Amino acid sequence: VQLVESGGGLVQPGGSLRLSCAASGFTLSNYVLSWYRQPPGKERDLVAYISSTDTYYADYVRGRFTIYKDNPKNALYLKMNSLEPKDTAVYRCRAFRRLNCRRVDDYWGQGTQVTVSS
Repeated sequence: VQLVESGGGLVQPGGSLRLSCAASGFTLSNYVLSWYRQPPGKERDLVAYISSTDTYYADYVRGRFTIYKDNPKNALYLKMNSLEPKDTAVYRCRAFRRLNCRRVDDYWGQGTQVTVSS
């Protein structure tokens, strides 16, 4: 069971990136999928999530970022537009599901660095 992110890198302010999160060993469509980020020296924050019923965005990315998934490819994505220096962080994907009161499946990727700088 594994989640592997890719697509991070260095981008200028105002630029765009698309992060990918590829799953292996399990099917993403059965999970709540989310992206988190941790800026340098700060705590990890939820950026966005997508479930079978809704989609959520943190206020600071709403209108700029889009979370979506591709079930046939078993992958999760985060399209980031109008990037700002404050978006600089390590971004990690997460797949979560609660099967019952005693069983939780919670998988995290290793993270991908996004740096927004001129």
